[in-house]
Amino acid sequence: MNTQRLSFWQIWNMSFGFFGIQFGWGLQMANMSAIYQYLGADEGAIPLLWLAAPITGLVVQPIIGYYSDRTWTGLGRRRPYFLVGAILASLSLIAMPNSSSLWMAAGLLWILDASVNVSMEPFRAFVGDLLPREQRKSGFAMQSLLIGLGAVLSSSLPWVLSNVFGVSSGNAENQTIPLTVHISFYIGSALFFLAVLYTILTTKEYPPEDMDAFLKQKEASKGLGNAFREIYEGILSMPRAMRQLAVSQFFTWFGLFCMWIYFAPAVATEIFGGTPGSPEYQKGVEWSGVCFSTYNLTAFFFAFALLALVRKRSAKSIHSVCLVCGAAGLVSVFVINNPQLLLLSMVGVGIAWASILSMPYAILSNAIPGNKMGFYMGVFNFFIVLPQILASLALGKVVTNLFNSNSMLAILLGGLSLLVAAFTLKFVQEDTAPQTPA
Repeated sequence: MNTQRLSFWQIWNMSFGFFGIQFGWGLQMANMSAIYQYLGADEGAIPLLWLAAPITGLVVQPIIGYYSDRTWTGLGRRRPYFLVGAILASLSLIAMPNSSSLWMAAGLLWILDASVNVSMEPFRAFVGDLLPREQRKSGFAMQSLLIGLGAVLSSSLPWVLSNVFGVSSGNAENQTIPLTVHISFYIGSALFFLAVLYTILTTKEYPPEDMDAFLKQKEASKGLGNAFREIYEGILSMPRAMRQLAVSQFFTWFGLFCMWIYFAPAVATEIFGGTPGSPEYQKGVEWSGVCFSTYNLTAFFFAFALLALVRKRSAKSIHSVCLVCGAAGLVSVFVINNPQLLLLSMVGVGIAWASILSMPYAILSNAIPGNKMGFYMGVFNFFIVLPQILASLALGKVVTNLFNSNSMLAILLGGLSLLVAAFTLKFVQEDTAPQTPA
């Protein structure tokens, strides 16, 4: 574990892979619901088709975190996982827009999300490995900045291709999914791989301080049986701050999943008045991508403010205010009929998103031992994916039966959930744990 302060550009280099990872996530978030509807899914089925993201995260992240804590190769500790995940995710991004059926797209999403998680999970632990404690808030804020940049470009890319470069936004010949989506996913595939490769080539990892002890620990815990036993015991003994953050994380990510699943259909049907396959619907989907780009652009710029704020305010207080901004943004979508005004709503969501991507991890990284950084970052993902699984299983029935298929009400529900998340943060006590050498 490094204890020396790193420069701005060193932190930039170690975080740059997140630009590519988020480019892939951004394409998925802005386009998958529409892709499913192009292939014949109705609104009630969409949440179930999104189950891939939370379930693969639930399974993959703690396992990858556990094994990356116990890995040391010529390429380092976390970087082998970056590389393997990037290769698999890039191939999945190429295949996705060529899906010929609904279940082919759903299957590819499982592969894509598993691959992205293999790359993404070790990036969180990377900050804890390479930065001293006093720089970790800055490290996660830098990740937030690059995540915002990647998501801005990816979310708006189909709209840019259609409206700036004149690429047809209608269906290409013999293709169900529009050509703009095809090209966007191909570009995303290349950028995902190249951004992760840049971090691999520019950032050095440090070997364990006591290699003999590290090898003994690795030998004693090898095998899946030991892995699952230690994962189970680690969950039961998770730090206090982590348990308290779980409640806020649950409501935060439930609210976000409401938005990701239903924002594009809500805008396309309730504001643009379209139906799947109609020109109005496609325009609404493209505009929702611009809205997603706006909240990500806001997150990008607000990340600079976070870099300054973390020097003066606690991560908890910053995060509370930012979640309230996000709640206000989503609630306002419910009462807006002018597509242009949606961009103002997305500013509030963007402020929250920048904080969601950084402040909880800043609180957590100083409360867990260094030799379990990867593992606990993976376990922390439970409180992200469990609410998403709940949303995937229940939200479709709620929208269909309780909301009378009005997807805009799901956006309102998401805003209220963010407000509850902000309230529950008052019960989180920021604390620290001994930083056991890695």
